Amino acid sequence: MVLNKYIASKPMAINKTGWLVLLLLLSQLNGFSQVTRKYLVLLRDKANTPYSVSKPEQFLSQRSILRRQKQNIAVLERDLPVNPTYITQLQQAGAKIWFPSRWMNAVLVEADDATIAAIQKLAFVKGLEFGRSLANARVSATEAPPAVSYTADSFGKFGTVDAPLNYGTSQDQVTQLGADKMHQQGYHGEGMLIGLLDAGFLNANKVPYLKPVFDENRVLATYDFVKKETSVYEDDSHGLSCLSTIAATADNQLYGTAYKASFILLRTEDANSEKQIEEANWLLGAEYADSAGVDVISSSLGYTQFDDASTNYTYQNMDGKTALCSRAAQIATETGMVVVVAAGNEGSSSWHYISAPSDAASVLAVAAVTQAGIRASFSSFGPSADGRVKPDLAARGQGTVIGIPNGLIATGNGTSFATPLLAGLATGFWQSHPRLTAAQVTEALRRSGSQFGAPDDQLGYGIPNFERASTLADSFGQLLVYPNPFSDAQSLDVQWGEIEANVPLDATLINTAGRIIWQNRYTSPGLAAFVLPNLNLSAGVYFMTLVAGDKKRTLKVVKQ
Repeated sequence: MVLNKYIASKPMAINKTGWLVLLLLLSQLNGFSQVTRKYLVLLRDKANTPYSVSKPEQFLSQRSILRRQKQNIAVLERDLPVNPTYITQLQQAGAKIWFPSRWMNAVLVEADDATIAAIQKLAFVKGLEFGRSLANARVSATEAPPAVSYTADSFGKFGTVDAPLNYGTSQDQVTQLGADKMHQQGYHGEGMLIGLLDAGFLNANKVPYLKPVFDENRVLATYDFVKKETSVYEDDSHGLSCLSTIAATADNQLYGTAYKASFILLRTEDANSEKQIEEANWLLGAEYADSAGVDVISSSLGYTQFDDASTNYTYQNMDGKTALCSRAAQIATETGMVVVVAAGNEGSSSWHYISAPSDAASVLAVAAVTQAGIRASFSSFGPSADGRVKPDLAARGQGTVIGIPNGLIATGNGTSFATPLLAGLATGFWQSHPRLTAAQVTEALRRSGSQFGAPDDQLGYGIPNFERASTLADSFGQLLVYPNPFSDAQSLDVQWGEIEANVPLDATLINTAGRIIWQNRYTSPGLAAFVLPNLNLSAGVYFMTLVAGDKKRTLKVVKQ
């Protein structure tokens, strides 16, 4: 624009030499006009990959592998990294490579229009996520994510029984969940790894209420997927406040719900904009958490409407299968992590529904309540678009005691703060019942909800409680079949805690006419468990028979 203004104001000032300079400038300007954008390029396959599901140590940490093994979760083809040959060919085509995605078999690239058009013609390219760019490029790629090498021995010892803590102003939000009882029994998150996906953790490494976390080296990794760098301490403060509700130790002010856990801090959100590239970042952050061996993901982010209104979601899209981050969150649960996400703060707006990824079937979507346990007016409503109970649970989100960047303790409002409170509860609860699977932890917390018998679209199953969940967990050592009734959106999960390792489990499903619909045999070195495959069953009643050694059970299951 400066150049155009100059030409208009001095039309006779350009001689022959000037024209040559002008042509050069115009040529350069034309080059600059090739705007680059970010795209998630979807690939057709993982053919000829150098990676193998039989050698997960090539791409997963020991801790990640052990988490799967304990829960009888197989390493699948979707866990394999993207074929590096495909990445090289995308680079040779002119794309700047940002990150590959294992789960989506995709590569996040930066490219101009001509380059992305050429890329879509490559034989191994399936297409583009959402069929369009996710955002204009804004920052340069610098550092790749550090290698993940955490072992099962990288963590502190389990806790001991404590005298009551001086929770001070945070007393109500801790006792509302029964986390004070959890702490008194010696469970504060020791040995557990929590991954936070957020917009930044401003001054987290400097504030006094998090000093023990850093003095004890319990932040095991940090990464910024927005800027492609390792530092996360100079950006937005939202993640800091969320972290404080889990990890803070400020006597007579704030104790987090799992303040002795270890952490991975991941920036996936650009607080200055709202674009679908942030969903891709969420996917990448969840994959990183998985590969690091994270036990619990806590993320107080949600997506419904964007800067570009043409990319907005509708309520019908909140089905757990449409939004990119929702699909990623569901996969994250299937790798054996407990995923806790905010339901949203749109309860008083024209969009008053839950946001993605809280619509994913197996995550814990968290609503906000007051000190008295009443729904906060801003807390988003469910159900999911396909009729499932959402939110799942609730915690203190109005007047929540939090830490802020200047080192002081304050209060804040939002499902953003209810979410990490509950994630800390899930962490300590799992620590106290280490034989449970992630799915069992999720189910026990749901069942411990204050209104489990009559869930609604405001608070779901209500406010969970540590002691109620612990009582329920004891029964999980026998036979757990859930959800029952089940649907295509939520597959039937079977776990039989009475069965010894390596004992074959024979499962048979018959209909009311006595016809065998399906049968299979499972043998596992760990928990006797399986997920009923999608059999395209009609709605109705079925009977499942389970036989293992001298034990036999037959139970009724209902397909909705």
